[in-house]
Amino acid sequence: MSKPIQVPIISLKFLIVSSMIFILFSLPYANSVVSGIQPQFITDSGSSYTPPSLLDTGTNTSVMNASSLNNSPQSIIKNMRNSNETLPIPGKLPQILANKNYIFSTNKSEISTPSNNSHIGEFGKGVRIAVVMPTFTAAAYDHSFYVFYNKYINVTRGVNITKDLNLLSNKVTNKPSLSASGIAMLYLLGNLKWVRPDANIAFLTDQDVDEGSIFQVNGSNAYDVIILGHQEYVTQREYDNFKRFVGSAGTMIILDGNVFYAEVKYNNNTNTITLVKGHSWAFNGKSAWRSVNERWENETAQWVGSNYISDISKFSNNPFAYLPHEEQYITNPKDIILLNYNATISPSTNRTGSIVVATYELNYLKGKVIALGLYSDDIIVNGAFDRYFDNLILQYAVRTQD
Repeated sequence: MSKPIQVPIISLKFLIVSSMIFILFSLPYANSVVSGIQPQFITDSGSSYTPPSLLDTGTNTSVMNASSLNNSPQSIIKNMRNSNETLPIPGKLPQILANKNYIFSTNKSEISTPSNNSHIGEFGKGVRIAVVMPTFTAAAYDHSFYVFYNKYINVTRGVNITKDLNLLSNKVTNKPSLSASGIAMLYLLGNLKWVRPDANIAFLTDQDVDEGSIFQVNGSNAYDVIILGHQEYVTQREYDNFKRFVGSAGTMIILDGNVFYAEVKYNNNTNTITLVKGHSWAFNGKSAWRSVNERWENETAQWVGSNYISDISKFSNNPFAYLPHEEQYITNPKDIILLNYNATISPSTNRTGSIVVATYELNYLKGKVIALGLYSDDIIVNGAFDRYFDNLILQYAVRTQD
């Protein structure tokens, strides 16, 4: 939603190496990830993104020490946030607190929750999971849309802007983006493979979803579970495909707030996106003018179950030490609340009444949506949150047997 401050360019290699080092050395359960287990990616001919191997960092890990963790993904993300935004700093190792941890048994078949309840099940063998990299959102943040937004921040409704319109288009690079869940998605890989090493995991891009790669030739879903991050900018066709996927018995997990906020169009010949509508602007190629904030607000409430909010001052129920950033609030009475964070609205806003920010489940047609409600990138290396996410995967996202 907001534009990161300008910092010296950090190479993709450095980011991936730092990310992988952090994954392999900062988690208590890291041995489960690296003990000869490699992700078995589904290689789609239509996929535009080839994820790096968890172990293929080109780094001699035998000489790694604590100082190498200073450049962890979390510290990089913190440095690239706006100065008026704060992040929890979990330290070099995830903080797993007593009575707040979701603990697996040795054979990973049983999970104990903070309420001393246990769920025994099998994370479906061969389950098909697609992790979708928010490549369109990354392009919008890459010295493009937000330069325009900031330059014309004081423009009022009814005024047409005809200058600097080139800023409302940009190349899609497919590089992991700090402002669009890139590092969080790479981190998530290790977590998913630890929960179920033989799950089939594919890394897709927004382009792939736009082209319909989440469906088989016969029209059925190609995956059982789709995981989204900061999917702030999507095309109309991509939005429709996600909706169709859920309606056709798919499970969609939304990690972050501020999803489906603005519409872009994608030109696959030039590999560029262009703003269409949302984020308080509309653009027809010749001029731009003030428009709606959230592009599909009413429709999203109906099938996703929540909408964007950034006016939270605090959370009274906060097991993950999360600080308000960009969240989703409950907007569908059929939402099944799994964890209510007891949000308080900032007194400086004009909002009246109470709102609910929660992790929830919404059944839509034959499928379901599970949204964390928070901007999970900020707590992706928090041990308690990781175990909670694992529990959601086991208990809700994939068919289990008690």
